[in-house]
Amino acid sequence: MTGAGVTGAGVTGAGVTGAGVTGVAMSSHTVDVDGPVHYADYGGPVDAPLLVGVHGLGGSHLNWAALAPHLVDRYRLVAVDLVGHGHTPVAGRRPDVDGHVTVLKGFIRAISERPVVLMGNSLGGLVAALCTADAPDLVSGLILVDPALPAGRLGMVHPRVMANFALCAVPGVGERYLAALRTRTTPEQKVRRVLRTTCVDPGRVPVEVVDAHIALTAAGDRAKGDQAYLTSARSLSWILARPGSTVDRLEGIDHPVLHLHGSRDVLVPLSAARQMARGRANWQLKVARDIGHAPMLETPVWTAHRIVEWMDDRQLT
Repeated sequence: MTGAGVTGAGVTGAGVTGAGVTGVAMSSHTVDVDGPVHYADYGGPVDAPLLVGVHGLGGSHLNWAALAPHLVDRYRLVAVDLVGHGHTPVAGRRPDVDGHVTVLKGFIRAISERPVVLMGNSLGGLVAALCTADAPDLVSGLILVDPALPAGRLGMVHPRVMANFALCAVPGVGERYLAALRTRTTPEQKVRRVLRTTCVDPGRVPVEVVDAHIALTAAGDRAKGDQAYLTSARSLSWILARPGSTVDRLEGIDHPVLHLHGSRDVLVPLSAARQMARGRANWQLKVARDIGHAPMLETPVWTAHRIVEWMDDRQLT
């Protein structure tokens, strides 16, 4: 396997190394987990703790590109593309929450012989948390970035966000809605529309990272991507509407947890984040002021500092 420092079996794709989006050396790989799974290796010291980034709904490995330069001097960082996202095809697998969890567990086993630190944003936070709950031996620590975890009271959500989820949740309606969006929006317009929802100020996201997201969107099959998005969104909506069994699964997590949350997140409100952290001795909540749903994109330096402090305090390996 190419790409220094990540060990494991089942690698099916040769690494392609480049300068990376933000100047950090990045190599592209594929492993076999009941089908191809793509991931980006952002590098880092060979024997350092291994962080695995798990993106949110409709995202990709590029969601961690702005953060990578601030972490890889101390840690290894890889970022996986979930099923139907980025460069990972569906290939007969189901891109719902449980499907993502199954693939993530297989992915960790394929690339690492020791426990990893899982780092998930939004939907990826839920997937990372469920992976930790289901396979605690694979994980040494959990970093949640504005995670979409079920809670008893979610607080107020932006009406536009509620309308979008309602449209996507109805079979047939969601498909027509996203098909209409594809016909009237360019890849650049789609990316900038998402950033306006997830960031308080999209201008804080590095230009080269935005450009990379646009290029990836333009190169992909948007119709297939939208179908995977709908399956994932419907699965997430079901869990949030009927949280009981998922909450029970998450209660068993006793790993150290760092929870980073934007104070102006319109997708997962800060009130929900505070409820998640309440009464959990292993759970540390840090709030990014004037930041939205994706601190790793909008304030990568702040995000990296919080991660380094937490990792050092707990001596995670």
